[in-house]
Amino acid sequence: MTTLTENILANLIANRAAEMPDFDVLTIEGAGVCPDEVRNYRDLWDNGRRMAQVLLDLGVQPGHRFALLMANHAEFVEAMVAASIVGAVVVPIDPRAKGDKLHFMLENAQCSGAFVADYALGNLQPLRVTLPGLRWVMGFATNEGTCPLSDYPGFVDWVAAAPTNAPDLPVLTTDPDSPLELIFTSGTTGDPKGIVLTNRRYCDTSLLAKRLFGYRDDDKLYSGLSLTHANAQIVTLGAALACKLRCVLSRRFTKSRLWNITRKYGATSFTLLGGMTTAVYAELPKPDDAENPVRFVVSAGMPAAIWGEFERRFNVQVLEFYGAAEGGLSFNHPGAGPVGSIGKVAPTLKHRIVDDLGNDVPRGVPGELLFRHANGDPFVVEYFGNPDASTKKCAGGWLHMGDVVHEDENGWLFFDYRKGNGIRRNGEFIDTTFIEKVIAESGLVDDVYVYGIASANLVPGEKDVVAAVVAKNAVTFDPQQLFESCRGKLDASLLPGFIQVLAQIPKTASEKPQDRFLIDAFKQDSHAVYRRV
Repeated sequence: MTTLTENILANLIANRAAEMPDFDVLTIEGAGVCPDEVRNYRDLWDNGRRMAQVLLDLGVQPGHRFALLMANHAEFVEAMVAASIVGAVVVPIDPRAKGDKLHFMLENAQCSGAFVADYALGNLQPLRVTLPGLRWVMGFATNEGTCPLSDYPGFVDWVAAAPTNAPDLPVLTTDPDSPLELIFTSGTTGDPKGIVLTNRRYCDTSLLAKRLFGYRDDDKLYSGLSLTHANAQIVTLGAALACKLRCVLSRRFTKSRLWNITRKYGATSFTLLGGMTTAVYAELPKPDDAENPVRFVVSAGMPAAIWGEFERRFNVQVLEFYGAAEGGLSFNHPGAGPVGSIGKVAPTLKHRIVDDLGNDVPRGVPGELLFRHANGDPFVVEYFGNPDASTKKCAGGWLHMGDVVHEDENGWLFFDYRKGNGIRRNGEFIDTTFIEKVIAESGLVDDVYVYGIASANLVPGEKDVVAAVVAKNAVTFDPQQLFESCRGKLDASLLPGFIQVLAQIPKTASEKPQDRFLIDAFKQDSHAVYRRV
């Protein structure tokens, strides 16, 4: 048996299919409303080749980009394999995207086609006349579609078009440094940028995941994060595909079902991002919270204020890590570093913490975090079609994270705030996690996110504190009762000035709250904003 080089995704899957074809590496759980989608390595390789043939029939050539407009489905992963076979590039897009945002991403990435779940076809169809470069659209039916596929003219039905047997196709991706994906940034403060993710980086990082995160051979990974985000793509899916681990994905994150999913599938690890953590913690405690198979939670943004209680309540350990789709990694493995720390830098990297002038700051002093390869090689990031942003991101050969951190005397890093998003009041930066903990524990809300809004009554650069909440009971919810709860448990300096009541907190596909939409709603929907009295 010939072993292909594994820095190209198609080769990696081909190797696994030859070595252990029947290993059920991927399960998309059906949430009790439809059957689970289960794929072994043979399925992924065969379906990837079948889809590659359809792409070739549609005229897709090496270097062409096509969008994936869907939640987490097996077809998403099979499309990644197909793209690697034909040398194309997938562009994952949140299926909730519509209108100007969807148009921007399709146009910005210069997509020649799109592979779309039926429930997202309605968002795409009106835009096709304004996107002349979008030559083809391929769809597939799910249990969520409101219209039959036949109601959408001018598209290809993936199931109908696919050949019955997997064709014997050559892998046209021969350069591991050729793009596999364009992963868009979250776009929480402006237009998203498409990060070029190569086959080599995807495969090499995924192959390292087992060692970096401490996965064991018998671990089963779970994520409810969207595959449109690098976290789910590499920490869960990539690690499973590359390291021969089983993984379970939900179509979408559902905090109320999280622990039952881990019990049903025997998941020993799952991923959480900051906003998700608070939402999970806000669920009313249950007698069986600690009865689950989870060994550790891979967290990015576990609030220090709830870290210890989260571990005790759910009988888990927290592995905190820090990173971005562009690069940069630090790890705080369970029991290794202090609570609240994002860890120490991965051994393949070195770092600096600098002030606004680019000068290194002493330990304990906040500054922007920068990374460089440990061997001294400069960092290179490519934002598709945006050379100015690419150059700025890696000025001087250092990856500029845009995050303000500080380092303690033992070299442990602590995240302070995102540049431009910190809340400063009376000359001090406010730790919002303590406010969120008190509100989450009040029993009055299902979700909470604390952010800052500029106020003419404060010193320039300082902000009022707003607590955006989703009420447990919208009919009986009393904002002043929540204010009173905060008064009893928070210092006066931490009291929110406003409570903003929402049906849901606007979030990205990676469950990151979007400040700009919250600020817009704060200004436009005054009836939903309550001032502390």
